[in-house]
Amino acid sequence: MKTFIAVAILMTLSVFSIAEARVKVTGHGEKLNFSREGIPEKYKSAFNLMQEKCIKCHTMERTVIAVQTGRAPITGQPFNKQAVKAYAITMLRKQNSDFNKKEMLDIVVLLNYLLDENAK
Repeated sequence: MKTFIAVAILMTLSVFSIAEARVKVTGHGEKLNFSREGIPEKYKSAFNLMQEKCIKCHTMERTVIAVQTGRAPITGQPFNKQAVKAYAITMLRKQNSDFNKKEMLDIVVLLNYLLDENAK
């Protein structure tokens, strides 16, 4: 009987686990985005910039998933600080990216902050 109860508890815990998202998000699917309230004041301008320019080519869902999982959703490659820098360089080189180096640097700093917060 004790074994049965222990197995039942173990199965229940494995199915119903409490998960706390480190980085707060809002929405679902293509509307998935970082929660504005979860962004510190010093990163708000970079967040607004990211909201304005990054969505010209892809939804924020892709960025949120990459930060939360540590993997780029399309390629499955690691999404870490080194990858953020590489993506930033790629985006700067795109013909119609509409980014300058200062703007991209601000977004890199924000994404690095979000990666750090998610790792806590």
